[in-house]
Amino acid sequence: MNKWYDEEYSFTIEVVAVKGDKTENHCRNGDQVGDIYRCTYDCPVNQCGRGFCQKSMMLLFQMTEAVRSGGDLRKIGGFSPAGNVIDDPLCKEFVCPDGVVTYRLTAQKLNNNNFHRDGFYKE
Repeated sequence: MNKWYDEEYSFTIEVVAVKGDKTENHCRNGDQVGDIYRCTYDCPVNQCGRGFCQKSMMLLFQMTEAVRSGGDLRKIGGFSPAGNVIDDPLCKEFVCPDGVVTYRLTAQKLNNNNFHRDGFYKE
């Protein structure tokens, strides 16, 4: 792998709630409250080196692209099912497609250039 571009944003995805008191027999990925995934453009990995849920990744990708495009997550349902999101355009909670795990996505601007706008992308 030859990562040649410094991304404009980094993302943290934290497990903030699970339905019931455990994820066994509910979450195939085994996510637990307190698990934290991190990424830039690559797929998120948690503190144990395990990858993010494939089903939830379908939701996450759309939100990270909105951020990369200058979007405000509050305008696409930036609400907090767990009641823990501050009024921030770069923070949003979302529930996995199975309705078991609630994640909090937080984006952080890294002050690097934008891939498309600043001419890194060439056809």
